[in-house]
Amino acid sequence: MGKKNEGSAADFYEMDQWRIFRIMAEFVEGFDSLHNVDNGVTIFGSARLKPNHKMYQLAEQTAQLLAENGYAVITGGGPGIMEAGNRGAFMAKGESIGLNIELPFEQKPNPFIRTLVNFHYFFCRKVMFVKYAKAVIVFPGGFGTLDELFESLTLVQTGRMPKVPVILFGSYYWKGLEVWIKDKLLAEHCIDDSDLYLYHMVDDPEDVLKVIKNFYKKNKAK
Repeated sequence: MGKKNEGSAADFYEMDQWRIFRIMAEFVEGFDSLHNVDNGVTIFGSARLKPNHKMYQLAEQTAQLLAENGYAVITGGGPGIMEAGNRGAFMAKGESIGLNIELPFEQKPNPFIRTLVNFHYFFCRKVMFVKYAKAVIVFPGGFGTLDELFESLTLVQTGRMPKVPVILFGSYYWKGLEVWIKDKLLAEHCIDDSDLYLYHMVDDPEDVLKVIKNFYKKNKAK
């Protein structure tokens, strides 16, 4: 009998074994690029909001204020709120980090990134968002933003990441979600009363900074 055809090199690159190497490479690059970040703040939000949108402008102001106070700003590296975050940090001459994701419609990194890391896998990228974050700020967004919000809350709730302030920016947008959380999740005993204190809601960039500083002042005193 002839020797079994083991396939071409091209076939190997489609196999799960190859994907393991690619996943490892993404983690190594991410850790190597960000290992010096010890005061990061991650900003999540919609890629669809334009520079004339109020939330874009407030995200830019928030990032600028954070950078002026020594925080590195981490975003998904794309347009919308991500661009606003990088832009604010860039204008303040602070550390502006973009964790870009490869998508079928080709998300391009925005031009305000000083440190860029590209990812193919969402889950590798999401690890980097939270590993180097001393706080998470969530601006209005869609399914991706909600995914990032609830993963952050879950990781804090379960102790899988250090406790950090999760800040919802824009009460007009998030208030309805908070009502649903209380009326459904809490009422049906799917979460505890204490879980309502895992997040904060603000409407002003100054309040973001205040929440972060008060959080670490309070936890340092314990």
